[in-house]
Amino acid sequence: MIHDPALDRWAAMRENVYQHYKFTRTITRQTVALGLVLPIAIYAVAAVYDNKYDWAGKLKGSSLLRNPPAPAPAKDDE
Repeated sequence: MIHDPALDRWAAMRENVYQHYKFTRTITRQTVALGLVLPIAIYAVAAVYDNKYDWAGKLKGSSLLRNPPAPAPAKDDE
């Protein structure tokens, strides 16, 4: 088997990445986006749709909305 020194360097860096890690502008943006913005967006969507739908005891053709809109009045053709 052929020994590759580049593979050894890669393995050593991979095992010690925490010792060489630095926060750069790009990494900071990604951290903020995934650590703050994404959870806030998920919470906002969950808060909007929290009490909007009711799945319990619904029949085929009935509305899943918790407070369905009133049916439109029938129009008389005259």
